[in-house]
Amino acid sequence: MTPAESWGAILAGFIPAFTGPGFEIFSRMAWGWALCPGRRAITRVYHFAEPQGERAHDAYHRFFREGAWSMAVMWRLLAEALVSAFYPEGRIMLDLDDTLFHKSGRKVEGSAWWRDAVRSTGQKVVHGYGLNVALLTVRVTAPWGGEPLGLPINMRLHRKGGPSLLELAEDMVREIAAWFPQRSFHLCADGFFASLAGAELPRTHLTSRMRRDAALYELPPPRRKGQRGRTRKKGKRLPPPEQMAKVKTGWRKVTVEERGKKKERLLLTREVLWYKVLPGKLVRLVIIRDPQGKQKDDFFFTTDLECAPENIGANYAGRWSIEDTFKNVKQDLGGQDPQTWKKQGPQRAAAFSFCLYSMIWLFYLKTNPGKPAWTPRPWYTHKSNPSFKDALAALRRALWRDRIFSGSDDETLTTEIVAPLLEALANAA
Repeated sequence: MTPAESWGAILAGFIPAFTGPGFEIFSRMAWGWALCPGRRAITRVYHFAEPQGERAHDAYHRFFREGAWSMAVMWRLLAEALVSAFYPEGRIMLDLDDTLFHKSGRKVEGSAWWRDAVRSTGQKVVHGYGLNVALLTVRVTAPWGGEPLGLPINMRLHRKGGPSLLELAEDMVREIAAWFPQRSFHLCADGFFASLAGAELPRTHLTSRMRRDAALYELPPPRRKGQRGRTRKKGKRLPPPEQMAKVKTGWRKVTVEERGKKKERLLLTREVLWYKVLPGKLVRLVIIRDPQGKQKDDFFFTTDLECAPENIGANYAGRWSIEDTFKNVKQDLGGQDPQTWKKQGPQRAAAFSFCLYSMIWLFYLKTNPGKPAWTPRPWYTHKSNPSFKDALAALRRALWRDRIFSGSDDETLTTEIVAPLLEALANAA
């Protein structure tokens, strides 16, 4: 199977989500979006999706705005493909976060003013106008090691006056659990989503940050025989995590893996009752300290009491892969670019860009089963792992070769001619 045929096989997996004409537009849109350099406005992608102009550009706007296809089915098919490829067995690692897709214009459906986490600081809050998107990714360890990949498998649009981010996140996790009823999950999210620990998510443990001033307790003592009144729900009050970290004893020096790198850390562990978040059940609190004192103490917790303390920090550190996903989709795939304003258009275009991101990595890892290679650059000799731009360039190289040369019988096209042309097209910004 050629690389272009492998890409076609990935696209074919989405046939159940579309009508016949709808799948044809979906397939061509995926080709055009990947090949299009620069800004991914729908009218620019159209030129690469329809090089012969067989369909009018309006068909591509209608595809997002009111096409007869389901995002839920598309996400389910993508999740099944990714889990089959990367998690044939064992617990599935998930990451969760939200991001702002910047838009302009008052008539963009679902857009509003939101806090921009990228530009805001602890002293200043910056707001931006656009779509607030909640995303769930599956964490994949690549063959080359290092920082894992965060491949999107579900998305929700947060609207003013609608369900909260926490409600949308819970809905996504429950939907994923329903798609894979025989599997268990470990979800990592930042401190904003810590209260999901009390949501009783099916077959899912949570690792997140704990507040430095969290009100912690021991479990209540067992009820005494003949005791009057209601049973106690909380035991002895414990110091908040920030106070616990001031003790001199109990610290354990370990080697932990943070985003593919081994680091020495000091750990202090204790099982506590965080009653406000998860009443009636213990969580494992882990305080992580840099022995050199260059970083502030980190306070994490997990609902998985069997998880080794040294793995808790590593699990949370792997959550950074979703931040890379946001950056790559916005900067390298132009996820914020499509100028679709009405009905389901803005939400579907954002979902399509995230879906395409997962599909491109799936293609790259399938066509490069060993340690993948990339085009070496003399100014970047220490590069050891491929980036998303390398994966996108590999797909473009395959698609351009198929589009330009598949019907050619000209034996005079030498490697010296073809290779530079494909390389230029593959790396067009």
